[in-house]
Amino acid sequence: MKKKKKKGSVLGMAEKPVMVVGLDDSEHSFYALEWSLEHLFGPFKLLIVHAKPTATSAIGLAGPGGADVLPYVEADLRKISSRVAEKAKHICSTKSVNDVVVEVVEGDARSVLCDAVEKHHASLLVVGSHGYGVLKRTVLGSVSDYCAHHAHCSVMIVKRPKVKA
Repeated sequence: MKKKKKKGSVLGMAEKPVMVVGLDDSEHSFYALEWSLEHLFGPFKLLIVHAKPTATSAIGLAGPGGADVLPYVEADLRKISSRVAEKAKHICSTKSVNDVVVEVVEGDARSVLCDAVEKHHASLLVVGSHGYGVLKRTVLGSVSDYCAHHAHCSVMIVKRPKVKA
């Protein structure tokens, strides 16, 4: 009896595996993108995902008058997302990677990245490391730590090397 080959599986190789790269507006995440393009890119279909925070989450507990600034915060978040997407496309084109999809998804980065992995059946998720200390990581939460534990694929956390003085 012949085994059926699954689409996109290691056996079938019908399509390229998907590599998701999570980006925010930090040097750390763009370093992770560049590093992955230089070291990993090849057999992967590249999907870059930027999680755009909601205006209400960006403001937090603004108190009275917070609703008045929501449209301005939303406009700024859209500009940042557009800048992140354009910079990602530029980095890819300088590395001669033109077959790339960039998605901007509103929501918490942890959920957005794990959902993208599921939706696109990714084989690999690449994220940058901000290198926060224990206290800041505890308060803010670590996207890379969350994804390492919850994404249903391999997760690569890329750290920028320390500059030697």
